[in-house]
Amino acid sequence: MNEENRQVWIGEGPVLLDYADHVARITLNRPESSNGMNIEFMKALHQAVMRCHREPDVRVVLLRGLGKNFCAGGDVREFASKGEELGDFLREVTAWLQMAVGALIRLQAVVVTQVQGFAAGGGGLGLVCASDIVIAGQGAKFLPGATRVGMAPDAGSSVILPYLVGFRQAMEMMLSNRIVGADEALQMGLVTQVVPDEELDAAAVALTARFADGAPLAQAATKRLLWNTLNVETALPEEARTVSSLSATADSREGLTAVLEKRKPVFRGN
Repeated sequence: MNEENRQVWIGEGPVLLDYADHVARITLNRPESSNGMNIEFMKALHQAVMRCHREPDVRVVLLRGLGKNFCAGGDVREFASKGEELGDFLREVTAWLQMAVGALIRLQAVVVTQVQGFAAGGGGLGLVCASDIVIAGQGAKFLPGATRVGMAPDAGSSVILPYLVGFRQAMEMMLSNRIVGADEALQMGLVTQVVPDEELDAAAVALTARFADGAPLAQAATKRLLWNTLNVETALPEEARTVSSLSATADSREGLTAVLEKRKPVFRGN
């Protein structure tokens, strides 16, 4: 991408957006919290994606995160601070996440996501699942994360992940919450390409340039036809209802507290 031609569309806030040479670059900009999602973050992400919808010259969207991690999921510290009001709070967060994911999937532009460090939960693994092409650094790690804090999958991952990696592997990943490394993620079909960490930025730029030179109408049509087979939008409301219901339980509060206290949670089923 030619830096001299770069236009800054959103220059401050939790999500940044710039453009050059048919490529819009969405940058998650909360590195101090590992790009953890809260309401402000999700609103900003949705705004950035919708701006890309309105720009006919955008052929590729490059999604990336600043700092050591692409996105470590929800902002656990903020979630835990809500106490018994967590259910209402997450209802709004999840609504914005749904809209952002739906907008990403329905973009005519090809969505290329580059991952370093952790991609966890709906804010991390969910965005990876909602991308068209994913390039990961060798040190990238993928973690569903929901059940470890008494929650359920969201961001469409309950539909997309089984489609990508197979039902059995998706079930095991989501129930066990084990960390999946970059090589295994490539082998199972979760990511498209793995490169050395120090080559990630350059490889992502090269990949976006390749799609930017492609036939935009044909690429958009192909993307639409492939995503139509998944019917992700039909799963998003059920995911949101489930997450909202679980977030009002004592188990969810215990799970969040345990993460903050770096201990094993004690779930009691209530």
